[in-house]
Amino acid sequence: MTSNKQFNLKRPHQLFGLGFGTGLAPVAPGTFGTFAALPFIYMTMHFPLWLQIVFAIVISVFGIWACGKTADDLGVHDHPAIVWDEVAGYYITMIGAALSWQTLLVGFLLFRFFDIAKPGPIKTLDKRMDGGVGIMADDVLAGIFSLICLQALIKAGLLPF
Repeated sequence: MTSNKQFNLKRPHQLFGLGFGTGLAPVAPGTFGTFAALPFIYMTMHFPLWLQIVFAIVISVFGIWACGKTADDLGVHDHPAIVWDEVAGYYITMIGAALSWQTLLVGFLLFRFFDIAKPGPIKTLDKRMDGGVGIMADDVLAGIFSLICLQALIKAGLLPF
């Protein structure tokens, strides 16, 4: 899955598409890229719920452009270094959750599970969609699945609200 094209973090779409460089980690770039969501989570989780949702939509729509253009630059659809989709997915997971090490950890584990395992409709989206939409869609859905599971654990009293 290599490309003759070079990474260039000076290009704004690649800076974001590559998760501020976290996607260039030599192992597990998706996992490292997921961590790039943390500043956004910390900056916005005190916002009202509706504004968190709007922010999630904005970073997801922005990701369609950034990931698609980065993939075009690299000549590889969904290159492993493209991780803005993980940023959006983990952000979605954490919508409405109180920030604690427990919620961050469980949300992270849930998102990585759904992103890697790609059960049911997540796998279908991953296989059937191309371009920036295809790169983003499966991770957005993985984020929604993770959000539902995390909120269920919170509502059941198994995690702090």
